[in-house]
Amino acid sequence: MRGRVMLSDVIPPDPSAEARPVRLGGGVLPEGFRFGVATAGFQIEGGYNGPGEPTNNWVRWERSGRVEPSGIAVDFWNRYEEHLDRVAAMGCDAFRLSVEWARVETSPGVVDHDALDRYGAVLDACRQRGLEPLVTLHHFTHPAWLGEDFWLSGDSPALFAGWVELVAGHLASRCRNWVTLNEINVVGMGSYLLGMFPPGRRAAIPDMTRAFDNMLSAHVRAYDVLHRLQIDATVTTNNTSASIYELDRLLIDLLLVRKAGIGAGDIDGYVSERRAAWYASLPVPDPVERILRRTARRVAATPTESFRNTLEAVAASPHERTLDVVGIDYYDPVSSHHLRPPGARSAGGRGWLPTRALWDDLVDPAGLARYCRANATEGLELWMVENGICNRVRRGRSYPRLDGWDRVRYLRENLASMVGAIDGGAPVGAYYHWTLADNYEWGSYEPRFGIHAVDRERGVRVLDTDAMGADAAGAYRRIIEGLRAGDRSVLDAPR
Repeated sequence: MRGRVMLSDVIPPDPSAEARPVRLGGGVLPEGFRFGVATAGFQIEGGYNGPGEPTNNWVRWERSGRVEPSGIAVDFWNRYEEHLDRVAAMGCDAFRLSVEWARVETSPGVVDHDALDRYGAVLDACRQRGLEPLVTLHHFTHPAWLGEDFWLSGDSPALFAGWVELVAGHLASRCRNWVTLNEINVVGMGSYLLGMFPPGRRAAIPDMTRAFDNMLSAHVRAYDVLHRLQIDATVTTNNTSASIYELDRLLIDLLLVRKAGIGAGDIDGYVSERRAAWYASLPVPDPVERILRRTARRVAATPTESFRNTLEAVAASPHERTLDVVGIDYYDPVSSHHLRPPGARSAGGRGWLPTRALWDDLVDPAGLARYCRANATEGLELWMVENGICNRVRRGRSYPRLDGWDRVRYLRENLASMVGAIDGGAPVGAYYHWTLADNYEWGSYEPRFGIHAVDRERGVRVLDTDAMGADAAGAYRRIIEGLRAGDRSVLDAPR
């Protein structure tokens, strides 16, 4: 076992030359830095789970009335060029999308090649607008024929690898940047801890851990497939930032054990030391957070047992490192913040669940820099794959956030925090804002994250302003143009 893991292993004081930012102009951005927006197929495309439409693992919930039907979403499938024009108009040079398994493989072994060709056309349209595509191969959904408990199946990693081979074989000439699975930690928690995703079980911690293990193993197999088919591929998986080690950084550390020189017999001790270093990099926890951290130890009390499939896949991979960049999503990472008493005041009324609504999530721009530093890994670039703010729209009425935040201020202060992290040596190479236009937010259209609002009461009309009436697109464009020119003043609050 190597020597004790220090905080400097989590936040390298001197990044390697390949990861060190190269300053430009006024010394703001690394060379090749990309700005973009992030989206997900099921949330924007439309055309799922209705009569005669492809079905995914949300179909039972939609058809039973447990959640609002996704319907037409924002009709990206038919109007993708209009949406991409808006991305380019903001000055972005990157666009994140997903290729949806349920649309392409409608039943076992039956491939809709027209759908694959349409995805190819979307990628071509990105290139025509100067947008570098980042393609996600699993963004929370899979075909209904695989079952809601797909990720509990021992066959799931191999089946996913087959799906990745199909997509990459068709689209690799148009894309080289890939996310294998989006937010593995959220899929596991949403499905088996919080009951927010199908199958909707709560506190099923053994199932959550098993799903984590199978999804991580699937990532490793997908990484191997992509690099076999495309030698210059850049492959990642992105966690949503979480203050609890077992629900965030643990998953990345397991993918990097070979690169860290950790033998099979030393992994459990290594994880214990990484956990301590992770917590040392974060603020002092409140009492509820301490309880949650102790409870979370059950997820990986013995990592070599809990993540056996992952570690076997890592050991068998022809690649010493099964991650090319570290992808993170930053919202409110502090786990205890998401708990609140039922009946608490909320935007547009009161919340009767014991959890905080998305439009009430706490905003902490300084935390973005903290999580960039905490996730910095020597030799790997860091991409902010999602970052965004939500407000509520109900029955056509838009509610302001109770804390007074708006999207323009959020963009300015979060990007200022990111620039501060870059100044401190964090090798951040991309920022993708969530999201382009108000979309289907996993069972509801009430949460609105879009830079552009969508008027759903008048034919799914995309507006120039956001849902709070602000020119968020113009603000993002001015920030992008200013930072590329080396002008930090675009991050200052208006006088």
